[in-house]
Amino acid sequence: MGKKVKTAITPTREEDYSQWYQEVVKASDMSENSPVRGCMVIKPWGYAIWENIQRQMDAMFKETGVKNAYFPLFIPLSYLEKEAEHVEGFAKECAVVTHHKLEKGENGRLVPAGELAEPLIVRPTSETIIGESMSRWTSSYRDLPILLNQWANVVRWEMRTRMFLRTSEFLWQEGHTAHATKEEAMERTLQMLEIYAKFVEERLAMPVIKGRKSESERFPGADDTTCIEAMMQDKRALQAGTSHFLGQNFAKGSNIKFQNEEGQESFAWTTSWGTSTRMIGGMIMVHSDDDGLVVPPRIAPAHVVILPIIKKGADNSEVQESAQALQAALRQQTFHGLPVEVEIDSRDIGGARGWDWVKKGIPVRVELGPRDIENNSLFMARRDTGEKKGINREAFINTIADILDDIQETLFQRAQAFREANTFSIDEKDQFYDLYKKANGYNNGAFVLAHWCGSDQCEEKIKQDLSVTIRCIPFDSPDEAGSCIYCGEKSDRRVLFAKAY
Repeated sequence: MGKKVKTAITPTREEDYSQWYQEVVKASDMSENSPVRGCMVIKPWGYAIWENIQRQMDAMFKETGVKNAYFPLFIPLSYLEKEAEHVEGFAKECAVVTHHKLEKGENGRLVPAGELAEPLIVRPTSETIIGESMSRWTSSYRDLPILLNQWANVVRWEMRTRMFLRTSEFLWQEGHTAHATKEEAMERTLQMLEIYAKFVEERLAMPVIKGRKSESERFPGADDTTCIEAMMQDKRALQAGTSHFLGQNFAKGSNIKFQNEEGQESFAWTTSWGTSTRMIGGMIMVHSDDDGLVVPPRIAPAHVVILPIIKKGADNSEVQESAQALQAALRQQTFHGLPVEVEIDSRDIGGARGWDWVKKGIPVRVELGPRDIENNSLFMARRDTGEKKGINREAFINTIADILDDIQETLFQRAQAFREANTFSIDEKDQFYDLYKKANGYNNGAFVLAHWCGSDQCEEKIKQDLSVTIRCIPFDSPDEAGSCIYCGEKSDRRVLFAKAY
C-alpha cells in the first residue's frame, strides 16, 4: 500500500465529503459561523466573490431591460394569505415578527412588548409584496411590461445548515416581471433561465442541465418552474437557479389588472426568477480539491498573487520594488474587459504564505526573488493543475489573460467530463435501485436519465425509498418511448434523477 499523500485539507473528499466541504470554507477564509444559529458571517474573500457574481449578473439582467428596485424586508401576514398555495409552501420556514418593542422585565431582562395588530413575516420571497406595488402601477397595457429585480437578503428557517449551501439567512437576487400576454411572460421565463445557464457555465465554469421541474417540485403557486442543475464532486445535484412562470395566479391574488388594447379588463401574467449565494457553495463543491478552494478566474477576487522572496536581515527593497512594478504591469493587462487583479503578499511567515493562497484558491501564484530579477524571470504556479514553472517576466505579463482563460476553460472541461462520466441511461428498476442503494459518502450515485410515467405516486415512492428526486425534465430530452423506471407504465421521455442538496 502506497504512502498517503499529505493534503492541506483533512479529511479529504473521499474520507468525509461533508466535513471536507466545511474545512475548505474555513481554510479559504470565506466565511464563518455567526452567533445567530443558522446564519453566517461572509468574510471579505467570500464577499468579494459574491460582489463579482452580483456585478456581472446584474449587467446581464440590465441588457434585457430589467431595472433594480428595493422592497420591504417585512411582509404583512395578510399579503401571504392572499395566495394560499404560496403561503402553504413557505409556512414552515417563515420567521414571524409579533411585537414592536422591548421592555425591561424581571431581573432587568428585556422582553417583547407591544404586540402588533398584524404579524409581519421576514421576507422569505417577495412575490406578494411586489405584486401589491405592481397592482398600483398598472392600469393599462401601456404600463406593461414591468421588469424588476432586487438584490436582497431573505430568511427561511433551516434546521440543518451548511455555509453557502443552506443557511437561515442568505443573499440573493429575485426578479419579478408582469406582462400583458401569456406568451410574453413565458418567453421571459425562459430568457432568464438562459441567462443563469450562460452565467454559471461561463463565469463559474459549472456545466448545467436545463429543464422543467415536475409538478410536485414546482415553486409554490407557479404554473411552471424551470431550472438549471449541476453535478457536484460527490455526484449529488445542486439547483443553481430557477425561473418561474406564475401564470395569472399571483396577479389575481394581488389584483394586478389592466385594460388591454381591446378595452377589456385583464389580469397580468407574471414571472419570478432567482439565484443566491448557494452558487458559491456549488462552485466550491465542483472545483475544489484536497488542498482547498479553487476559484474560476472570471469571478475570482484576485487573479494573481505575487510572493516576494524576503530574506531576514537583508535589504529587500529591490525585491519589493520589483514586485510592485510587476503588479503595476499586470494591472495594465485586461481580462474580459477588466483589469487583471493582483495582490502582493510580503508577510514573513515562510512556506505557510504560499499555502494560504493555495487554500484561498487564487488562480495564479508568482514567486519573485533576487535571482529571478537578475534573470528577468519569475516562478509561476497554476491552482487548477498545480503546474509550476519558470517563465520570462515579459512573456508572463503579455500572456496573463491567455493563462487565465486557459484555467477557466480547464475547470469547465474537467467538470463537464466528470459529469458525463457519471451520467447514465438506465431502464431496469433493479439496476436503478442498486445504484442508489450503494451510494454513500463521496459516492452518492450518479445522474440517471430514466423513464417516468408522470405519476406523482411513482415519483414519491422513489423519493421515499432512495432519497432520490426528479431534478428536472431536461429540455433536450428527446421524445422516446419507454417504460417508467418504477411502475413499468408507458413513458414518452427520460427525466433526470439524482440525490440532491
